[in-house]
Amino acid sequence: MKKFLIVLLLFIAIQLLSLTLLNPYGPTILPVSFITNGEIGKHLDVSFWRTPEEAVAYIKAGKADFYVLPITLGANLYNKGFDMVLLGVHEWKVFYMIGKNEINSLKDLKGKTIYCSHTRGTVVDVLLRYFLEESGVDPDKDVTISYAQPNEIVSLFKAGKVEYAALPEPFVTMVTSSKAGKIILDFQREWSKLTGLSERIPIAGLFTTKKFLESNKLEAEYGELALWVATDEMNKRKREAVDATLKVLKIPKSVLIKSLTRMVFYYVPISKCKKDVQTFLKMIHEKYPKAMQKLPDDAFYGK
Repeated sequence: MKKFLIVLLLFIAIQLLSLTLLNPYGPTILPVSFITNGEIGKHLDVSFWRTPEEAVAYIKAGKADFYVLPITLGANLYNKGFDMVLLGVHEWKVFYMIGKNEINSLKDLKGKTIYCSHTRGTVVDVLLRYFLEESGVDPDKDVTISYAQPNEIVSLFKAGKVEYAALPEPFVTMVTSSKAGKIILDFQREWSKLTGLSERIPIAGLFTTKKFLESNKLEAEYGELALWVATDEMNKRKREAVDATLKVLKIPKSVLIKSLTRMVFYYVPISKCKKDVQTFLKMIHEKYPKAMQKLPDDAFYGK
């Protein structure tokens, strides 16, 4: 399968001009590391966004052909009238809760302040609220949820100013490596326990526009294949992927290597994971409608 994808990638590349992929600045650099270093997808240039607001500005301006986005962000943009099509999912495991002390259940967090990365309505925030509610904890009354950038939360943890936080890797490893906190909840395991599904969450994936997909079929195929092959190579050559990633993402090498043991990336085309995404978005819509006011229709789900 891999050899077939690579041959197909090379065949399509002969016929293409340059394309652009907009990718988050963070752990999702790992799956595109062999694209950023020029080894895979030579016709694909990668640019980075740091906040959802920045990503939306890029999308409005039409500055890219492909976008790696949180599934919730892509779905909400689609619901707002943006031309968005989900091609596939490649990030499945990255979120954890860390704490200074162990807990017996999430009920132990009543009366506590929990820090959450980024802003309200993001994937980690929605999952946190869902887990709390299912444990009988009202996220708006029984606890205080404060929001900050991941780096800031790490610094606050190290300074002893944070007791509990919901974070993605590699920031989880930054805290645990400093002994300032320990993992007290695996979000993916909790998701599986509550839903009866596997321990994977469709966190982020590859998007393009319907217009681009219909008018540039070869280019669309190329972009998807490039991410597919690059993610596969990352899993087979993790040390090299880390080295390539660190040319862009400035964190200690030891932290990134260790955090890889708690992150899961593999590309699944939307035809093979549509049910996973629909189940995830339905949960958000039902449990936290402010974050997902309506569910996207079938036109959202790629080709």
